[in-house]
Amino acid sequence: MNKKILVILIVAVILMNGCALKKSDNVLNVLNWSSYIPDSVIRDFEEETGIIVNYGTYSSNEECLAKVQSAKEGTYDLIFPSDYMIELMIKRDLIQKMDLSQLKNLGNINPNYLGLSYDQGNEYSVPFIAASVVIAVNRDMVTDEISTYQDLLSKNYRNDIVMLDDQRIVIGMALLALGYDMNETDPEKLEEAGDWLLELKPNIKAYDSDSPKTFLISRETALGVIWNAEAALAVQENPNIEIIIPEEGFAVSIDNFAIPKNAKHIENAYRFIDYILRDDVMVKIIEDYPYKNVNKKAEASLPESYLKNHAANIQDAVFHRGSFVENIGKDIVLYDKLWAEIK
Repeated sequence: MNKKILVILIVAVILMNGCALKKSDNVLNVLNWSSYIPDSVIRDFEEETGIIVNYGTYSSNEECLAKVQSAKEGTYDLIFPSDYMIELMIKRDLIQKMDLSQLKNLGNINPNYLGLSYDQGNEYSVPFIAASVVIAVNRDMVTDEISTYQDLLSKNYRNDIVMLDDQRIVIGMALLALGYDMNETDPEKLEEAGDWLLELKPNIKAYDSDSPKTFLISRETALGVIWNAEAALAVQENPNIEIIIPEEGFAVSIDNFAIPKNAKHIENAYRFIDYILRDDVMVKIIEDYPYKNVNKKAEASLPESYLKNHAANIQDAVFHRGSFVENIGKDIVLYDKLWAEIK
């Protein structure tokens, strides 16, 4: 072969390999809750940065944990665990410390949601969005007064309740209904909670964390124990759905950005986090998925439809009356056993 041609071929191969490497590095592998970031926001990020986002989802913190633990190293670059799961993942060495200096929009976050107990220095996580459990009641179908979880035991609601498919939230609800701490680990109190949930079971039509609002909007159920954003979207479809903050207490949650220990595309993860922390981007997210906003700068641009929706715009004073799910360590096996018996 002519030496000149050989040199040209070698250079071409090197350039092709370099381009392939660059292309493979120009991605971001995200694992997030379903129905949390609009596709349009993902597309806008891809167009603005040239980074291709591979997007996977989960329906519970436990599913997120299972996927992260079982995946090959480097499978995920960015995940969105809730408060107690952040603490657990720190202890299991599953997530890495964050370089907050790379986030120029970090100052947009409401300081009330920084430095919380599960990650006091925000060394491993940055808040994304918050949520609260509420009771949603279709007043076209239910006229009874409802203010507590205990009210849901009424035989009037046979096969008429949609419930979150989340063992910590549901068992925690039962504990609160009985006057206990929602993170209780005493076996006798958990047994009481199990009995309470078995009494409630005939009233539950479905466990659904992905789209419980659908049951309310379609009138398949008259009541729901669901996250506030799902309730807010149901209210948009039917203003006669009433939102109730349970008297016994309620679970609250903050979902966070976190970078897995062996992420491959860390710089891209920071670019995505910083993009989402922009106030204009957060407004787009909140408009589609009206959870509780923790982005202080975005507050001025939130639409009236969000601000006036009491399910979406949970006031800080109300939110801080709620309780976080806590990491209970090895006692989680008690919840696993109880959950298996209930479902």
